Amino acid sequence: MDNIPIYVILFFAFFIFLSSFFTVKQQTSVIVERFGKFQSIRQAGLQLKIPVVDKIAGRINLKIQQLDVIIETKTKENVFVKMKVSVQFKVIQTNVFDAFYKLEYPHDQITSYVFDVVRAEVPKLKLDDVFERKDDIAIAVKRELNEAMTTYGYDIINTLITDIDPDPQVKNAMNRINAADREKSAAEYEAEAQRIRIVAKAKAEAESKRLQGQGIADQRREIARGLVESVDVLNKVGINSQEASALIVVTQHYDTLQAIGADTNSNLILLPNSPQAGSDMLNNMVASFTASNQVGEAMKNAKKRAPKEEFNRPDYHKLTEPKPEDDTPPENKV
Repeated sequence: MDNIPIYVILFFAFFIFLSSFFTVKQQTSVIVERFGKFQSIRQAGLQLKIPVVDKIAGRINLKIQQLDVIIETKTKENVFVKMKVSVQFKVIQTNVFDAFYKLEYPHDQITSYVFDVVRAEVPKLKLDDVFERKDDIAIAVKRELNEAMTTYGYDIINTLITDIDPDPQVKNAMNRINAADREKSAAEYEAEAQRIRIVAKAKAEAESKRLQGQGIADQRREIARGLVESVDVLNKVGINSQEASALIVVTQHYDTLQAIGADTNSNLILLPNSPQAGSDMLNNMVASFTASNQVGEAMKNAKKRAPKEEFNRPDYHKLTEPKPEDDTPPENKV
């Protein structure tokens, strides 16, 4: 011992002194063993142990951890899907001993339970139901894990199904089905819109025709009223009704010709179109009105004079027919 330098002894003493102290981080527990046997659980802070005799066996993380498990399974209609299940768990602080000594590989244990539950639940469901009821599957996984992992000192905080990925061919088929359904809905909406447009157009046309007919009726009513007033004015100056009607027709005829002639873009041609033609038309109308009045008066007088039996004889009407009117135009008569 005398040959060992004093500074070596001091160095070893200082090393042993420092190894007596250790620190534990927050949200962490340390397992201390003495000669291979469990001694104590140390929490956060500065801790003391016997050098060489006591040993730190392990550290337990008390924070919430997440384990992502990817599982491939099939649905009720034999469609294979890949599911990603995220398990959030932590070690119960009061059960650190069980978590450290009872379970060697906690991640593998949790993964096995997730596989078992998912492959028991998903084959009962169709693919569409898997998407709709993923929360039910997650709840079943959490319930099964809690029952199993609580014994080992682990608390399952939550389980989430974060991804459901069907086979690519199935996914493409689902996309085509959805696209076809959307196209069908779009076609139905377009047809309904077209029907509404057609109905609205038909109602508008019907209303337009009704208003147009009402306008034409009002126009004709006003024309007839104007003609009646015109005939009354002409009667007051000594022109009878037949001549007044003929004069009005001729006046309208020339008014029409004037309106057509005023339009420079008109291609309409009226034949014949001469003063003599207008005069002939006026004479013919006057003669027709006069003949019609004469026939009517003769028929009335005959009915008054002749007995009913004689009036019904076949040759009676021949005797009462008026004599033919002279066809000589008025301007050629003396």
